[in-house]
Amino acid sequence: MADPSDRLLLDAMLGKLARYLRMCGYDAAYALDRGIEADDDLRAVAESEGRALLTRDRQLAARVPGSVRIDAREIDDQLRELRSAGFELSLAGTPARCGRCNGPVDAIDEHGDVPDYAPDPGDTACYRCRDCGQVFWKGSHWDDVRERIAGL
Repeated sequence: MADPSDRLLLDAMLGKLARYLRMCGYDAAYALDRGIEADDDLRAVAESEGRALLTRDRQLAARVPGSVRIDAREIDDQLRELRSAGFELSLAGTPARCGRCNGPVDAIDEHGDVPDYAPDPGDTACYRCRDCGQVFWKGSHWDDVRERIAGL
């Protein structure tokens, strides 16, 4: 699992990677979630929030201290690049971040109220994002991501 102090900002070309990193426990802000695309804005957010910038843009990576340039286009190759760069990639035992918005999540009590799409929290551990309210659980997608990471 990621160190909770690992704060990342991913550029507009790395949205899928942001979701994977969130599932691994990283505080992974995604540029388009915040409506930012311009290089100067990315640099300013990374600096003001103490985030390492992950980008596919060579010129931007060269201008932002501490940034990590990702060359690959496919998610498996991107994950391999990050692992080679020293990133810990493993799913957390208990989810910490929302895959949708990056907000922190809390476990839902076994008698808690959940939307119709979610399983009964008495049968399956469910989690709710504090920021966007999304409810999720470790289902088949979680298993698919775990297998993908293990196969790198």
